[in-house]
Amino acid sequence: MRNVVGIKFNKQGKVYTFDVTGLPSLKKQDTVLVQTENGTAVGTVVTEARTLPEEKLPGGLKKVIRRTTEEDLATEADNRNLEKDAQAFCMERIGARELPMKLVQVECLFDRSKIMFYFTAENRVDFRELVKDLVQKFKTRIELRQIGVRNEARIFGGMGICGRELCCVGFLQNMDTVSVKMAKEQNMLLNPEKISGLCGRLMCCLSFEYEAYQNMKKSVPKVGKGIDTPAGRGEVLRHSLIRGTISVRLQDGKEIEIKIEDYEKNNLSPYVM
Repeated sequence: MRNVVGIKFNKQGKVYTFDVTGLPSLKKQDTVLVQTENGTAVGTVVTEARTLPEEKLPGGLKKVIRRTTEEDLATEADNRNLEKDAQAFCMERIGARELPMKLVQVECLFDRSKIMFYFTAENRVDFRELVKDLVQKFKTRIELRQIGVRNEARIFGGMGICGRELCCVGFLQNMDTVSVKMAKEQNMLLNPEKISGLCGRLMCCLSFEYEAYQNMKKSVPKVGKGIDTPAGRGEVLRHSLIRGTISVRLQDGKEIEIKIEDYEKNNLSPYVM
């Protein structure tokens, strides 16, 4: 058994699990120094400590080194200033070398052993000369990492067409694959402007809501099926699962709406038209 906590390294980032066994209890919003695969980093505790058996621990579990000190926080502030300088210099060199890439974010490790530059590009980019410029300027290890436009949107943030903060910024930990089939399953108009997010890709909500729509549809007749209603026989035209209704066209051409709960409660049965 080990005591673990969830830690984030930036507001929009993923929650990572770290071992805190043997350390004083940590609370949410505590800042800590941890060892990662890339090196030492400062993170923020975002979950309460909990105990997990060995078989449920993630692979390659790292330990929290300690709580941060005032000196650590001062170093972290200096690193943020270095990131700004590195971003400005890198953007200048990208322009000077006319490279077809867009710099998105710069991240400096706590001990300054490496600076990572995240960028987007339509195709592969030969950035070898750019790396030489950066190494010469900052005298440390340099890593350029190409990311997708969905990750770019997560970094910059913004509001979706629903009027809420982007899901990838607010609560999504992993951005799963999204397909047009998911939009069809949710009866959405296949208009790119209606089903695309700020990143220009299909909206993330289509993916994490997909399973809920599938489960709800199990209890309703398919579109095109015949159905008996209190007003007579008719054909299912569409579902409004959020409103909990089924639209039916009766044999006389009249269109009515019945509640899904009434359909289930009265055991109304579909039949082949």
